[in-house]
Amino acid sequence: MTSPRGQDLFVVRPARHEDLPAAAKLAAALVREHHGYDPQRFMCIEPIEDGYERFLRGQVGRDGVAFLVAVVSRDRNDLVVGYVLGSLEERDWSDLRDRCGKIHDVYVDASVRQRGVATRLVEGAIARLEAMGAPRVVLMAAWRNERARRFFEGLGFRSTMLEMTREGRERDA
Repeated sequence: MTSPRGQDLFVVRPARHEDLPAAAKLAAALVREHHGYDPQRFMCIEPIEDGYERFLRGQVGRDGVAFLVAVVSRDRNDLVVGYVLGSLEERDWSDLRDRCGKIHDVYVDASVRQRGVATRLVEGAIARLEAMGAPRVVLMAAWRNERARRFFEGLGFRSTMLEMTREGRERDA
């Protein structure tokens, strides 16, 4: 489908098993982006796509999980152009966090950014998490990803924590 201006229209829907290879490819791009920000903090275990696809397979249709994809139809084929993964989280004393929804991942292919895809994905995940009983939704954004931080602030998220990392000291053998 295309809009009157010639742009692809997209649909946000629950992820299906047939969406997993494309979603895993997007997830791998997200991992590589984070690894590029800080390779000591963010792991990058190749082949990322295979590992992420195995992980995502267990999330499809799982209770307490909001796993959505943004899809455009081209030549009668659904093309996954974005995804979001969130879950209902129980109280966590070590994080001083009560029961909530947590968005773990959101990523949109660069070719369709600035068209509302990420907004629809995140808002869809929030709606699902709230319907599951989440009184609030939390997420983490890479400190160096200022674009993502501004995006989330625009959706009403506020900064509440700052993760800091210190590498271990090398010891003489």
